[in-house]
Amino acid sequence: MAQPPPETLTLAGRRVAFTTPQTGGGGAYGGRLGALLRQRGASPLPVPTIAVQPHDPDRLRPFLLPGALDPFAALAFTSRSGISAFARALPSSHHPLSDASALPFTVAALGSDADLLDGAFLSRLCGDPGTRVTILVPDVATPAGLVEALGRGSGRRVLCPVPEVVGLREPPVVPDFLAALEAAGWVAVRAPAYATCWAGPGCAGALVAPDAAAPDAVVFTSTAEVEGLLKGLDAAGWSWARLRRRWPGMVVAAHGPVTAAGARSLGVEVDVVSASHKMKGNWYKSLQTQCNSPNFILHQLAT
Repeated sequence: MAQPPPETLTLAGRRVAFTTPQTGGGGAYGGRLGALLRQRGASPLPVPTIAVQPHDPDRLRPFLLPGALDPFAALAFTSRSGISAFARALPSSHHPLSDASALPFTVAALGSDADLLDGAFLSRLCGDPGTRVTILVPDVATPAGLVEALGRGSGRRVLCPVPEVVGLREPPVVPDFLAALEAAGWVAVRAPAYATCWAGPGCAGALVAPDAAAPDAVVFTSTAEVEGLLKGLDAAGWSWARLRRRWPGMVVAAHGPVTAAGARSLGVEVDVVSASHKMKGNWYKSLQTQCNSPNFILHQLAT
C-alpha cells in the first residue's frame, strides 16, 4: 500500500523512548533528538543509558601544545562529542596549534557534526585556515565512509579524537575505524577526547517501573546505549525478552546501519534502521508513522 507523503505524517500522541546521553556539549544528541521529536508532535521519553563525561585536560595536553599538529595531515572526528571535547580543551590563547606552513590540512567530520567546525575553531588549530584547511564531510556519514573520503594515507598521520569507554565493552566502531585508516595507508593516532560510561543501575527505570506508560518506540543512537540498557535491565532484575513481552507493540529503531548491527550483535532485534548515520534534523523530521489497527508501526527512518 502506498505511504502518505512525509509532510503529512506526524508522531502526534506517540511516546518515543530514546537512550541517547543527555550530557555532552555542542548541542548534545539527547537534547537535539528530544527537541526534534517534540517538533513532530511526539512525547519524548529520555532513558539515557550511557553518559558522556569530559576527560582530565592533561589527557589531551600532548596534542594541544603549539606546533602539536605539525606532524599531522588530518584531524578526523567520528562524533559531535569528540569535536566538542576537543574544542573545550583547546588553549584559550590565539596561538594556533600548527603554524601557517604550506602543507594542506584536512579536518573531517560526519554529517551535520561539521557544523561545529566554524571559523573560530579552525583558527585555533592552525594559521591561515581559510586557505590551508579543507573541511571534509563524507557522502556516507559513517566512520567507514570517512575513511573512504580521506583516501590513501601514503604514510601520513591522522589524529583521531575518540571516546574512551569505561564500564562497558568498547563497541567495534572505533577500533574498526582506526584499523581501516591503517589499511588505507594512514598512521592513525588515537587521542582520548572524552569518556563514555554506563549511566548506572537505575537507567532502565522509566521502562520497567510498575506505573510506566507503554512506549510506542525506543530509539538507539549507538551500540553502547544498547549495552547500557541491557546492563540496566539486568540490574533491575529484568531482561530484554521480558521488556519485549511487557511492551509487545514497541518498535525498536536504530540510528544508522552501524548501530543496528551492534544492537543485533547484542541480541536486540531492530525493526527500523535509518539509511545513514546523519545527525541532521531531517533524519528525525522524516520519522514516519502508520497506524495499523490497533498497533502503531514506525515503518521508516529515512535521511
